[in-house]
Amino acid sequence: MISIKLKQGLTSSFLVGVVVLAGCSGSNSSAVDTANPSKLVVALLPDEDAATVIQDNEGLAKHLEDTLGKEIELFVTTDYSSMIEAASNGRLDLAYFGPLSYVLAKTRSDLDPFAARLKEGSTTYTSIIIGSVDAGVDEFSDIEGQTVAFGDPASTSSRLFPELTLANADLKSGENYEAVFLGGHDAVALAVQNGNAQAGGLSRPIFESLVAEGMIDPEKVTIIAESDPIPQYPWTMRSDLDPELKEEIRTAFLDLNDEAVLGPFKADGFAAMEDKDYDSIRKAGDILELDLGEFVQ
Repeated sequence: MISIKLKQGLTSSFLVGVVVLAGCSGSNSSAVDTANPSKLVVALLPDEDAATVIQDNEGLAKHLEDTLGKEIELFVTTDYSSMIEAASNGRLDLAYFGPLSYVLAKTRSDLDPFAARLKEGSTTYTSIIIGSVDAGVDEFSDIEGQTVAFGDPASTSSRLFPELTLANADLKSGENYEAVFLGGHDAVALAVQNGNAQAGGLSRPIFESLVAEGMIDPEKVTIIAESDPIPQYPWTMRSDLDPELKEEIRTAFLDLNDEAVLGPFKADGFAAMEDKDYDSIRKAGDILELDLGEFVQ
């Protein structure tokens, strides 16, 4: 049986609020957290509405259940820090992190990245800075003194790389603009469109999907800048899982070609990745002098 839930009660440096979508037994406890558990807890990144993330990935859960012969529990929290904490406490068997949240989680957990989204032959993507047309924000100089919206503070493409892009244009948070954090990429785009923020940073693929879905009117927002390439979101697994199970998990993702399962990831497939592929994230964090304590306690 596939059990699906959003987990409650994970403490973090941010306010955490979550809802249980379906009754089930909860994450693996220490009593059953073995190298080859009968149930795998699979965490999905909360970069959009959590209920939508769960619904969209029911196909993935079914694929893993059928391929691995195990019960699958989908797990979503409302912020990145609580997901990092869940990994550090050994509650997650598989987890789909953002690049920055993976790097942060890796400092506290034994995780192996093994696959990442593949799109049009590439395992990279970009973030963008968008501006409000009504506010007349269409270049870097217009951002001075304005409110800039970001997603989660631990988001790669809705915080880290947009902030780095702004810093490279001599615009620093707290000095040249006021930063606000809204949680999801969709919330950032809507805030700029509706005039609640004059600029914002988010993933280009997510922005394009919001435009395609009709949620964002491209006549109301403008793309000011695009970041350097970012390594795609990694799938990770606990390092202490049974080696044979780890290989089965890799194969289940790398051989996946079901469009219905890949659709929510807007992917053509998944490609093999390893830890060193995320060194550019570490470099960006060093440049911005990000404090790990900002994300986790």
